[in-house]
Amino acid sequence: LQETPMKVQVITRAPTRTAALRSVGPYGPGVAAFWQQHFYPFLVRHDLLGRPTYGISHDDPTRAAPEACRYDTCVEVDADFVLPAEATFVTIAGGKYAMLPFEGTSATINAAWRGLLDGWLPDSGYQLDGRPCFERYSPDATVDADSGTFICDILIPLAPLQR
Repeated sequence: LQETPMKVQVITRAPTRTAALRSVGPYGPGVAAFWQQHFYPFLVRHDLLGRPTYGISHDDPTRAAPEACRYDTCVEVDADFVLPAEATFVTIAGGKYAMLPFEGTSATINAAWRGLLDGWLPDSGYQLDGRPCFERYSPDATVDADSGTFICDILIPLAPLQR
């Protein structure tokens, strides 16, 4: 078995203003359903298609009960965006992040997250800080209707390793 090296980049991001809808429950296929049933219609209703979107994971699913895992679906908005009642403003903090390109399905993304957090991070010279981890979807991101395959970047916040 040959292992493929992870194509992780360390980047610096500016803070990003978003409008968010929250889902609470197990990560994975339930999150995909939330995007389709709630977030995509929200984007259409408020003329927000064609903008970068994000999925923010607030809880470690290996530590939190699956039914309590919080996940925000977010879309970049302008400073003058009028927030609808069902949404909240969320600013994705700027700073240093490790970014891993991902291509797969809602059933396989957890393995990519685990590879980044358990495989790459321990030997990276960095540690997680208090900012949340998230996925970034480009404005032209799509989901293949037949396979459920999508592309995104997985980002984890970094701070220098304290020994």
